[in-house]
Amino acid sequence: MTLDLFEKFDATLDSFNQLPKGDLNPFTVKMDQVISPTEAIINGRKTILAGTNNYMGMTYNQECMNAAEDALKSFGTGTTGSRVLNGTYHGHKQLEETLKDFYDADHAIVFSTGYQANLGVIATLAGPKDYIVIDADSHASIYDGCAMGNATVVRFSHNDPENLEKRLARIRKKDPEAGILVVIEGVYSMLGDQAPIKELAEASKKHNAYVLVDEAHSIGVFGSSGRGVAQEQGVEALVDFTVGTFSKSVGTVGGYCVSNHPKFEVLRLVCRPYVFTASLPPSVVASATKALELIKDSNLRVKLLDNSMRLNKGLADAGFNVGTTGESPIAAIIIDAQDTAIAYWQRMMQEGVYVNLAVPPATPNGLNLMRCSLSAAHSFDQIDYMLEKFIAVGKELGVLS
Repeated sequence: MTLDLFEKFDATLDSFNQLPKGDLNPFTVKMDQVISPTEAIINGRKTILAGTNNYMGMTYNQECMNAAEDALKSFGTGTTGSRVLNGTYHGHKQLEETLKDFYDADHAIVFSTGYQANLGVIATLAGPKDYIVIDADSHASIYDGCAMGNATVVRFSHNDPENLEKRLARIRKKDPEAGILVVIEGVYSMLGDQAPIKELAEASKKHNAYVLVDEAHSIGVFGSSGRGVAQEQGVEALVDFTVGTFSKSVGTVGGYCVSNHPKFEVLRLVCRPYVFTASLPPSVVASATKALELIKDSNLRVKLLDNSMRLNKGLADAGFNVGTTGESPIAAIIIDAQDTAIAYWQRMMQEGVYVNLAVPPATPNGLNLMRCSLSAAHSFDQIDYMLEKFIAVGKELGVLS
């Protein structure tokens, strides 16, 4: 009997097939029309978008759209090649120069997605004789970068500098000459909590380890010029590699890594996800460049954090079990039972609020979450409407007493 290659996914299919069909399936949502960064027509109804990661609202910024349109007319729809062949246009180099200026860094390399940035940099930097030490709650792209490479992978407890210190000391005792790359995130995407980068980086440097920080959910949001949590905490000098994405605050698609390491440019020759992937379309490159220029000197991050704190505080004050009470562009409610979480998502959609249903294995520690990612473009009236519906549905489903 021939083994069905899909048989290993039967449990996943069984779970998916138990979900309602059509409009109330949280994993098959279709945007019929997007009106603005904060509203869309879904199932014929105007719906507040509270789960898009569109932190700065740049998807409808007129200057970004104009830049994209001009590039589209001048350079066409795509490059049809990788960066090392025919896929480097003037705009790609200009975007990398803009990133270097944005981060005050010596080197910048642009990838076609943020996922590929983590995949490529992590898998390439650490080889068979090296170690990658990662936070246990790391994003899938970080885990996949580890799996793609040949290094020994060690996990440490989430946001725990003392546990990281123990792991590094053990590695150094066993292998004093090994290369070590410590990978952390500025803001963790599910619960929205920040990393104590200062303490984690100091522990890393004590053991001569390189530090990579993924600022995907914190670029534009934190720091005096929007570089992320490392800038906010004043510890950029302790960070060797910064990875990020254009698909959140920057409002388009793509990824990058910046560094001051003098040999960094060799990645263009040895990093497979860079060498063997078609480069970003010129229109995307142009809009990303313009968005970075705008974010650097913008006060949008103040409005975003005002919005986020209004929602996070409102949820906590109402009695919800929230993911974080600190400053974060993400607000998450922890719900014990998965069937209750699914029903919660469905009721919020019926009330005209789109949020993310996040369930295992995407979430840490098997949590079920109602996850919001807010935008600077949200109004206080929209935030208050979200709060009103969260509380009403929470009482209806017995999540709130």
